[in-house]
Amino acid sequence: MSELVLGISAYYHDSAAALVSDGRPVAAAQEERFTRRRHDSSFPANAVGYCLDEVGATLADVSAIAYYEDPALKFRRVLATYLGAVPFGLASFRDTLPGWWSSKRRVAEVVRRELGGLERGRVPEIVCRRHHESHAASAFFAGPYESAAVLCIDGVGEWATTSIWHGQGTRLEPMAEIRFPHSLGLLYSAFTYFCGFKVDSGEYKLMGLAPYGEPRYADLIRARLIDVKPDGSFRLNMRYFEFLRGQVMTGRGFEELFGGPRREPEGELTRREFDLAASVQLVTEEVVLKLARTARRLTGESRLCLAGGVALNCVANGKIIADALFDEVWIQPAAGDAGGALGAALAVAMDRGAARAHVGTGHDAMSGSLLGPAYDDDEIAAYLAETGVPHRRLEPEELAAEVARSIAAGMVVGWFQGRMEFGPRALGSRSILGDARDPRTQSVMNLKIKFRESFRPFAPSVLAEDAKEFFDLSQESPYMLVVAPVAEAARLAVETDSGLTGIDRLKVARSVIPAVTHVDYSARVQTVGPRDNPAYHRLLTALKRETGSSVVVNTSFNVRGEPIVNTPHEAYTCFMRTDMDLLVLGGFLLHKSDQPDWKEDVDWRTEVPLD
Repeated sequence: MSELVLGISAYYHDSAAALVSDGRPVAAAQEERFTRRRHDSSFPANAVGYCLDEVGATLADVSAIAYYEDPALKFRRVLATYLGAVPFGLASFRDTLPGWWSSKRRVAEVVRRELGGLERGRVPEIVCRRHHESHAASAFFAGPYESAAVLCIDGVGEWATTSIWHGQGTRLEPMAEIRFPHSLGLLYSAFTYFCGFKVDSGEYKLMGLAPYGEPRYADLIRARLIDVKPDGSFRLNMRYFEFLRGQVMTGRGFEELFGGPRREPEGELTRREFDLAASVQLVTEEVVLKLARTARRLTGESRLCLAGGVALNCVANGKIIADALFDEVWIQPAAGDAGGALGAALAVAMDRGAARAHVGTGHDAMSGSLLGPAYDDDEIAAYLAETGVPHRRLEPEELAAEVARSIAAGMVVGWFQGRMEFGPRALGSRSILGDARDPRTQSVMNLKIKFRESFRPFAPSVLAEDAKEFFDLSQESPYMLVVAPVAEAARLAVETDSGLTGIDRLKVARSVIPAVTHVDYSARVQTVGPRDNPAYHRLLTALKRETGSSVVVNTSFNVRGEPIVNTPHEAYTCFMRTDMDLLVLGGFLLHKSDQPDWKEDVDWRTEVPLD
């Protein structure tokens, strides 16, 4: 058997497991997809079991277990933080210390015990890697380049919040870092919290909110909150932040600076929130660009790899690409902590002599990020037979053609195919699809299917060969992690927003694909080729034959507050709870109009916590 290394991330948020075979990722999944608890931080027992089952292995077949951070070093940072904040934060210290003292600082022992409890064979050696090293390894070792600059930006790991690395072959060399409490990720999270969204969950909402506002607070942020140097290094003014002293991000200092208390969750969005989002987004982009330029200068490389939670800021990624400082930019699709499991496994695999066999092929090692569980047509047929729900089975070309016709007719489709995506984005395996040409699609999908805030934009998928027809994008974006302008040729003449302000501006059609065009004429693009997801490519090709356009709305197959669906049963449940018109499960097509009445003992909306 090939040499296997199992990576694990756990106990903060987005626990995950990933399995690497001879240096190549073969399986990876977040624990939330199995437990149905969004951002689940518990030990990833289900994800570990899936990874082993995917290759028919036991723990005895695994050479090493790689944990994604150094718990002892992290404990020293936590302890130093509280001691430095005395006498403030004593209540938080009292609540937090027992967990650290009893288990978190001895994570390797806890992981060994949890793995042993799975009864899947002898537990091998457990190796702890540093948090930012895991991020960097996930970006570079899985990326397509023989050598590259690597930039990692997040909230905090042990001490590092920002790091620059030089990747060459199977080696990663640290070049520079910025340390806690000075953190671009925590700055962004502070505004996420102040605008009434959940930290470590709602940052993408803040990014989507930014185009509605004007950056009128940007100068104030630069003057009072963050001191940025020309090389991108920075310091936060800790007078205005509360995360050193307690379990909230901001307090009175923020309120005085920005004209009042934080928005209550689910409260009305006002001009202030629009402008705060626009302002911190602009400052974040400025810092990220400066850091990218420093990475270029320190390494001399013309290619860049990105990871860390801030690498999920698709707008900032688009700015780096548009800056043309690097010839190519590659972003790890599981850029957050879930991807740390994969990075830790890759780092250990490289230390043990693994090769990066994919380098030189022009492709990365992520298999389109389709590293999760799959259900073949026999398994789906068994589920449909057991439940007795009406369905039809179609050949692949016939299925693609009928679904394309349905999308063109304004129907919304649940699309469940092949292996589940690893990372936060649905990439055409666990997706909900709609007509990008129809201006009604955005509001229908937000309010009747996703049950989420109306301001949130949707992303497009497009055939890679058609991308430049619709978007000003200089490279492919297979993982939906780059925001690009809609091409001038695809825009509509809009003289004015007709006096509309705020969220109402989204009602104005600005392009020939209005359902995926944000108010600033931008879109978060996924380019689709035939190699990694042939079924999805087949569908977009059929859609192009039907409509002349291969652009489709692609959003994750879930409702607000729920993880993306994993199993056929979860897909069918989501389909019946919402106003989707069609469901595709592998080679099977289900029409909502044919289905029996859906009844549940409780209102599911009360069971799913809002994100």
